[in-house]
Amino acid sequence: MAAAVKLRTDYSASDLRRLAATSKHANQSRRLLSLAAVLDGMDREQAARIGGMDRQTLRDWVHRFNEQGPDGLRDIRSKGQPPRLSKEQLAELSEIVETGPDRAVHGVVRWRRIDLKKVVFERFGVDYHERTVGKILKALGFSHISARPRHPGQDPEVMEAFKKNFARTLNAHVGHLPKRKRIEIWFQDEARIGQKNGIVRQWARRGTRPRQPADQRYENAYLFGAICPARGVGAALALPYIGTEAMQMHLDEISTMVARGSHAVLLLDRAGWHTTGNLTVPKNVTLIFLPSRSPELNPVEQIWQYLRSNWLSNRVFETYAEIVDAACEAWRRLVDSPEVITSIGMRDWAHIGQG
Repeated sequence: MAAAVKLRTDYSASDLRRLAATSKHANQSRRLLSLAAVLDGMDREQAARIGGMDRQTLRDWVHRFNEQGPDGLRDIRSKGQPPRLSKEQLAELSEIVETGPDRAVHGVVRWRRIDLKKVVFERFGVDYHERTVGKILKALGFSHISARPRHPGQDPEVMEAFKKNFARTLNAHVGHLPKRKRIEIWFQDEARIGQKNGIVRQWARRGTRPRQPADQRYENAYLFGAICPARGVGAALALPYIGTEAMQMHLDEISTMVARGSHAVLLLDRAGWHTTGNLTVPKNVTLIFLPSRSPELNPVEQIWQYLRSNWLSNRVFETYAEIVDAACEAWRRLVDSPEVITSIGMRDWAHIGQG
């Protein structure tokens, strides 16, 4: 039998127990207690049992302790195999994912893991399992999420130009007002709320798929909504129809919500009932129309998503009155949380000098 390896003498049994009590590593604490027992003169086989190990394993830890001190008693975590793709290759893969597939070349309209597995093999000569491809994508900061719809005729350059030049546009519309007049920025839009309702995601047990009611009837109402993000306030009407008359009523409602002594600039899309000359715009409101096919510039689009996901989806409405009641209740809940309106609605490009 090999002779017992002597322990270094610059630590006492009390020192080791004190270190074990303060260590954040459970395995290191157990080993420190075993070595403390050895220093106290306990039989090494019994000392090994204190740390939940055999005598040979204790001998190995004694060597580590003698060479590295208490830090040597921590577990050594394996660094694993070196990555099979270099940093440059991973950066190239990120660009491939962000660019998306070419349908004529790849035969698909969206990347799947199996498609990227093939791309990685053809481009870099590395054959990964599909699950590994998914792990790599997550490590690169990608998630498997639903895309937001975009009008095929949308011009991103026009949208950027509108935001960049908004200060000039705003001045052109309200430059005639007194310089001390406070300007409020409002956004407006309409949403259809009806029996043919949406279903949103919910938490459920893994492996199950919960069911929610889905009505197929077509009774609906229209919710006209406008928000002033800087003030955290809103104005809305639930109406049975959409058009010039309904829009006139909504403009009048917005006018009553503008702070006394202020002037509202209302940003809205170019729907026919917005641009018609038959509207009588209140004196304390000025309309500025957003570029065509640019719903991303209007935060009320996100307000509708917020209302549906929290209070309007996963429901069945038996009558028109129930639809109106639900729409009004959802809007009241929204305006009861001005911080939500501000959080969703504030846009740096629009709220010049506000916030």
